[in-house]
Amino acid sequence: MSGNRRKAFLVSAALMGGAMLMTACQNADTATDAGASQGSSSSSPVATAATPSGSSTGGGGQGSDATSNGTSTSTGTGTGTGKGSEDGVGSGVDTGGGKREPVEQGCGANDISWSTRSESQAGGYILIVAKAKAGITCYLPAALPTVAFGSDGTQAGPAEQSVGEQIKLSGGTAAYAGVNPKTTGTDGGKELDSIIVAIGDDDPDPVSLPVGTITVDEPVVTNWHTDPADAVPFN
Repeated sequence: MSGNRRKAFLVSAALMGGAMLMTACQNADTATDAGASQGSSSSSPVATAATPSGSSTGGGGQGSDATSNGTSTSTGTGTGTGKGSEDGVGSGVDTGGGKREPVEQGCGANDISWSTRSESQAGGYILIVAKAKAGITCYLPAALPTVAFGSDGTQAGPAEQSVGEQIKLSGGTAAYAGVNPKTTGTDGGKELDSIIVAIGDDDPDPVSLPVGTITVDEPVVTNWHTDPADAVPFN
Protein backbone atom coordinates (compact mmCIF):
# COMPACT_ATOMS: atom_id res chain seq x y z
CA MET A 1 0.00 0.00 0.00
CA SER A 2 1.37 3.37 -0.96
CA GLY A 3 1.80 6.09 1.59
CA ASN A 4 -1.03 8.21 0.24
CA ARG A 5 -3.56 5.40 0.32
CA ARG A 6 -2.60 4.49 3.92
CA LYS A 7 -2.97 8.06 5.04
CA ALA A 8 -6.41 8.30 3.39
CA PHE A 9 -7.51 5.08 5.17
CA LEU A 10 -6.51 6.38 8.61
CA VAL A 11 -8.34 9.65 8.08
CA SER A 12 -11.47 7.79 6.97
CA ALA A 13 -11.32 5.52 10.05
CA ALA A 14 -10.98 8.49 12.39
CA LEU A 15 -13.97 10.24 10.83
CA MET A 16 -16.12 7.12 11.15
CA GLY A 17 -15.10 6.68 14.80
CA GLY A 18 -16.06 10.28 15.59
CA ALA A 19 -19.45 9.90 13.90
CA MET A 20 -20.19 6.74 15.88
CA LEU A 21 -19.22 8.50 19.16
CA MET A 22 -21.55 11.40 18.41
CA THR A 23 -24.39 9.02 17.56
CA ALA A 24 -23.91 7.17 20.88
CA CYS A 25 -24.02 10.43 22.87
CA GLN A 26 -27.24 11.48 21.14
CA ASN A 27 -28.88 8.13 21.94
CA ALA A 28 -27.81 8.42 25.60
CA ASP A 29 -29.32 11.91 25.85
CA THR A 30 -32.57 10.68 24.29
CA ALA A 31 -32.78 7.82 26.78
CA THR A 32 -32.18 10.19 29.67
CA ASP A 33 -34.93 12.56 28.50
CA ALA A 34 -37.36 9.67 28.08
CA GLY A 35 -36.60 8.36 31.59
CA ALA A 36 -37.12 11.78 33.10
CA SER A 37 -40.43 12.18 31.27
CA GLN A 38 -41.66 8.78 32.43
CA GLY A 39 -40.68 9.58 36.05
CA SER A 40 -42.64 12.84 35.96
CA SER A 41 -45.83 11.23 34.64
CA SER A 42 -45.66 8.35 37.18
CA SER A 43 -45.89 10.81 40.12
CA SER A 44 -49.31 12.05 39.02
CA PRO A 45 -51.35 8.90 40.04
CA VAL A 46 -49.73 8.94 43.49
CA ALA A 47 -50.84 12.51 44.05
CA THR A 48 -54.31 11.66 42.80
CA ALA A 49 -54.60 8.71 45.20
CA ALA A 50 -53.65 10.94 48.16
CA THR A 51 -56.44 13.39 47.45
CA PRO A 52 -59.50 12.84 49.81
CA SER A 53 -62.51 11.50 47.98
CA GLY A 54 -64.92 13.53 50.15
CA SER A 55 -66.90 10.61 51.66
CA SER A 56 -66.32 7.76 54.03
CA THR A 57 -68.47 4.66 54.53
CA GLY A 58 -67.80 2.05 57.15
CA GLY A 59 -69.33 -1.29 57.95
CA GLY A 60 -72.74 -0.63 56.41
CA GLY A 61 -73.84 1.51 59.41
CA GLN A 62 -76.56 4.11 59.15
CA GLY A 63 -74.45 6.92 60.48
CA SER A 64 -71.86 8.66 58.25
CA ASP A 65 -69.25 11.33 58.77
CA ALA A 66 -68.64 13.10 55.50
CA THR A 67 -66.03 15.79 54.80
CA SER A 68 -66.51 18.07 51.86
CA ASN A 69 -64.84 21.44 51.25
CA GLY A 70 -63.51 21.49 54.81
CA THR A 71 -67.00 21.07 56.35
CA SER A 72 -67.74 18.06 58.51
CA THR A 73 -71.32 16.81 58.62
CA SER A 74 -72.42 13.99 60.88
CA THR A 75 -75.71 12.27 60.16
CA GLY A 76 -77.50 9.42 61.85
CA THR A 77 -80.69 8.39 63.51
CA GLY A 78 -81.27 8.27 67.25
CA THR A 79 -84.12 7.16 69.50
CA GLY A 80 -83.51 9.25 72.59
CA THR A 81 -87.14 10.15 73.26
CA GLY A 82 -88.34 8.82 76.62
CA LYS A 83 -91.96 8.49 77.62
CA GLY A 84 -91.14 8.30 81.31
CA SER A 85 -92.21 5.75 83.83
CA GLU A 86 -95.81 4.74 84.26
CA ASP A 87 -96.07 6.83 87.41
CA GLY A 88 -94.80 9.82 85.44
CA VAL A 89 -97.59 9.65 82.84
CA GLY A 90 -100.16 10.92 85.36
CA SER A 91 -99.95 11.80 89.01
CA GLY A 92 -102.71 11.26 91.51
CA VAL A 93 -104.20 8.77 93.90
CA ASP A 94 -104.38 5.13 92.82
CA THR A 95 -108.05 4.17 92.95
CA GLY A 96 -107.48 0.57 91.82
CA GLY A 97 -107.67 -1.12 88.43
CA GLY A 98 -104.72 0.91 87.14
CA LYS A 99 -106.70 4.16 87.32
CA ARG A 100 -105.47 7.32 88.98
CA GLU A 101 -107.58 10.22 90.12
CA PRO A 102 -106.09 13.74 90.04
CA VAL A 103 -105.09 15.22 93.36
CA GLU A 104 -106.44 18.74 93.74
CA GLN A 105 -106.62 21.24 96.57
CA GLY A 106 -107.72 19.75 99.85
CA CYS A 107 -110.22 21.71 101.92
CA GLY A 108 -109.19 23.52 105.06
CA ALA A 109 -111.68 24.73 107.63
CA ASN A 110 -111.16 28.31 106.45
CA ASP A 111 -112.16 27.34 102.86
CA ILE A 112 -115.66 26.41 104.02
CA SER A 113 -118.87 28.15 104.99
CA TRP A 114 -120.16 26.26 108.04
CA SER A 115 -123.59 25.86 109.57
CA THR A 116 -125.25 23.51 112.07
CA ARG A 117 -128.75 22.48 112.94
CA SER A 118 -130.32 20.21 115.53
CA GLU A 119 -132.08 17.06 114.34
CA SER A 120 -134.41 14.78 116.32
CA GLN A 121 -133.66 11.41 114.76
CA ALA A 122 -131.73 8.77 116.67
CA GLY A 123 -132.45 10.46 119.99
CA GLY A 124 -131.25 13.82 118.74
CA TYR A 125 -128.00 14.88 117.04
CA ILE A 126 -126.26 17.86 115.47
CA LEU A 127 -126.00 18.04 111.67
CA ILE A 128 -122.89 19.86 110.41
CA VAL A 129 -123.25 21.40 106.93
CA ALA A 130 -120.14 22.33 104.90
CA LYS A 131 -120.07 24.33 101.65
CA ALA A 132 -117.08 25.80 99.81
CA LYS A 133 -116.74 29.55 99.97
CA ALA A 134 -117.36 31.53 96.79
CA GLY A 135 -114.68 30.94 94.15
CA ILE A 136 -113.17 27.93 95.95
CA THR A 137 -113.12 24.32 94.77
CA CYS A 138 -111.63 21.82 97.21
CA TYR A 139 -111.88 18.23 98.37
CA LEU A 140 -112.94 16.85 101.71
CA PRO A 141 -110.81 13.78 102.42
CA ALA A 142 -112.25 10.30 102.79
CA ALA A 143 -111.87 10.50 106.57
CA LEU A 144 -113.79 11.53 109.67
CA PRO A 145 -114.08 15.24 110.37
CA THR A 146 -112.32 16.26 113.54
CA VAL A 147 -114.92 17.34 116.11
CA ALA A 148 -113.89 18.37 119.63
CA PHE A 149 -115.79 19.64 122.64
CA GLY A 150 -114.96 21.96 125.49
CA SER A 151 -111.73 23.35 126.83
CA ASP A 152 -110.36 19.87 127.49
CA GLY A 153 -110.64 18.95 123.79
CA THR A 154 -112.79 15.86 124.17
CA GLN A 155 -112.88 14.43 120.63
CA ALA A 156 -115.73 12.56 118.91
CA GLY A 157 -115.08 8.97 117.92
CA PRO A 158 -116.28 7.25 114.72
CA ALA A 159 -119.99 6.54 114.34
CA GLU A 160 -119.37 4.33 111.27
CA GLN A 161 -117.28 1.23 110.72
CA SER A 162 -115.45 2.45 107.60
CA VAL A 163 -114.47 5.75 106.06
CA GLY A 164 -116.50 7.31 103.26
CA GLU A 165 -115.44 8.75 99.92
CA GLN A 166 -113.64 11.96 99.02
CA ILE A 167 -116.14 14.76 98.32
CA LYS A 168 -115.60 17.67 95.94
CA LEU A 169 -116.98 20.94 97.25
CA SER A 170 -117.73 23.69 94.76
CA GLY A 171 -120.59 26.09 94.20
CA GLY A 172 -123.80 24.84 95.83
CA THR A 173 -122.50 21.35 96.66
CA ALA A 174 -122.74 20.58 100.38
CA ALA A 175 -121.32 17.87 102.60
CA TYR A 176 -122.95 16.64 105.83
CA ALA A 177 -121.70 15.00 109.00
CA GLY A 178 -123.79 14.01 112.00
CA VAL A 179 -122.60 14.39 115.61
CA ASN A 180 -124.14 12.59 118.57
CA PRO A 181 -122.70 14.39 121.61
CA LYS A 182 -123.93 11.80 124.16
CA THR A 183 -123.94 8.06 123.53
CA THR A 184 -124.09 6.86 127.14
CA GLY A 185 -127.34 5.95 128.90
CA THR A 186 -126.32 7.39 132.23
CA ASP A 187 -126.73 10.80 133.74
CA GLY A 188 -123.82 13.16 133.69
CA GLY A 189 -121.57 14.72 131.11
CA LYS A 190 -120.38 18.22 130.25
CA GLU A 191 -122.80 21.00 129.46
CA LEU A 192 -121.49 22.93 126.41
CA ASP A 193 -122.85 25.31 123.80
CA SER A 194 -120.32 24.99 120.94
CA ILE A 195 -118.23 22.46 119.03
CA ILE A 196 -114.83 22.78 117.38
CA VAL A 197 -114.57 21.41 113.81
CA ALA A 198 -111.47 20.85 111.67
CA ILE A 199 -110.59 18.99 108.47
CA GLY A 200 -108.33 16.41 110.02
CA ASP A 201 -106.08 16.68 113.05
CA ASP A 202 -103.50 18.77 111.15
CA ASP A 203 -105.90 21.53 110.07
CA PRO A 204 -104.25 24.79 111.24
CA ASP A 205 -107.53 26.77 111.27
CA PRO A 206 -110.28 24.88 113.17
CA VAL A 207 -113.56 26.72 113.65
CA SER A 208 -115.90 27.00 116.65
CA LEU A 209 -119.57 26.47 115.79
CA PRO A 210 -122.48 27.39 118.11
CA VAL A 211 -124.87 24.50 118.78
CA GLY A 212 -126.97 25.56 121.76
CA THR A 213 -126.67 23.84 125.11
CA ILE A 214 -125.71 20.17 124.79
CA THR A 215 -124.57 17.45 127.13
CA VAL A 216 -121.36 15.77 126.00
CA ASP A 217 -120.46 12.24 127.04
CA GLU A 218 -118.54 9.88 124.73
CA PRO A 219 -119.53 11.70 121.51
CA VAL A 220 -119.38 10.20 117.98
CA VAL A 221 -119.39 11.67 114.46
CA THR A 222 -120.18 10.22 111.03
CA ASN A 223 -118.13 10.49 107.85
CA TRP A 224 -118.83 13.24 105.33
CA HIS A 225 -121.83 12.50 103.07
CA THR A 226 -123.48 14.28 100.17
CA ASP A 227 -126.96 13.23 101.39
CA PRO A 228 -127.95 14.40 104.88
CA ALA A 229 -130.02 11.23 105.35
CA ASP A 230 -126.75 9.25 105.33
CA ALA A 231 -125.27 11.40 108.12
CA VAL A 232 -127.53 10.17 110.94
CA PRO A 233 -125.28 8.89 113.78
CA PHE A 234 -127.20 5.77 114.82
CA ASN A 235 -125.84 4.03 117.90
